[in-house]
Amino acid sequence: MRKNLKGSANETFKPSVLKSLVKSLTKRRLNGRMEKKRRSKPSLSLERSDSASDTSSIDVDLCGFRLRSPTMIASGVLGISFDLFPRIIGNGAGAIVSKSIGLEPREGYENPTMTATDAGYLNAIGLANPGAGEFSHDLEKHKDKVPLIVSIFSDSAENFAKLASKLEPHDFLAFELNLSCPHVKEVGSEIGSDPGEAASVVRAVKSVARKPVFAKMPATILNVPEWARAVELAGADAIVAINTIRAMKIDIESRKPILSNKIGGLSGSAIRPVGVRCVYEIFESVKIPVIGVGGIANSDDAIEYLLAGARAVQIGSAMSSGYLQTFRKVNEGLRDYLNGHGFSRVEEIIGLAHD
Repeated sequence: MRKNLKGSANETFKPSVLKSLVKSLTKRRLNGRMEKKRRSKPSLSLERSDSASDTSSIDVDLCGFRLRSPTMIASGVLGISFDLFPRIIGNGAGAIVSKSIGLEPREGYENPTMTATDAGYLNAIGLANPGAGEFSHDLEKHKDKVPLIVSIFSDSAENFAKLASKLEPHDFLAFELNLSCPHVKEVGSEIGSDPGEAASVVRAVKSVARKPVFAKMPATILNVPEWARAVELAGADAIVAINTIRAMKIDIESRKPILSNKIGGLSGSAIRPVGVRCVYEIFESVKIPVIGVGGIANSDDAIEYLLAGARAVQIGSAMSSGYLQTFRKVNEGLRDYLNGHGFSRVEEIIGLAHD
């Protein structure tokens, strides 16, 4: 199958696994164009736009900007589909995290790059992306349209800083540093697993960026408090936890690994307890905000992360079944929980699982 460096909506969710999602996306895009004139343009001010009469508020402050909800779409799920982003925000997402962008274009791995598991998905896309140059053009073309967080990756602190300086002039909310991809050599978790190296990347990016910098933690960190304190001391404005977990699936008939890269990243409900535990430990170790990600499929899952200490959450694999309505359903369930338990703001439940 031909690679699509522009980040199409089926870039991560491959047709062989999620054909119905791709068909639905195409149909909804057409419907979206017909309704375009009736929709209001999302604003970076992120004021709550829904008309719910509930008394509880789910908007949150995060590193100097306000999200109308604590839910975001996680990096890599819908590529860099800028035309679709306004609809994601219109369905309740507080922000969008782009797929990870590198200094130069990267094709990624050959198919198969994704397969389903009993409790989630296994993927190895290979950080396919159009490169900083072309992505900069997209940012300029679509500026001010959606609240966007830009994920970036590189192979050294110096190149992270070079990449951040190229993108810094454009209009978006924050950087997310991909220090945690589990299946690409010389980047991601290979440089982000060491607290010292992770801190050096954060420090380098902070030296050139005025925007907030989020450090995304690998899922396999043994000493989470040490890692969290290292990146906080280096200047990180928030920590995102966790990325996918390094894993493999073998086809018993061919007796070979299913993914072309052999090893991929496990996502979905199977990794949620790991993510919750990491968020819990980070919350007790640092003062900067935590963003939880990993296995969130419904409002109960999101609430669990918030109680553990997350200020916001990111949703990825659940898009394969709930599509854009996932955000609306999570937000509605969260608001019902707040109303039912006597809370007026979502920020009141952040970290309540701690003594």
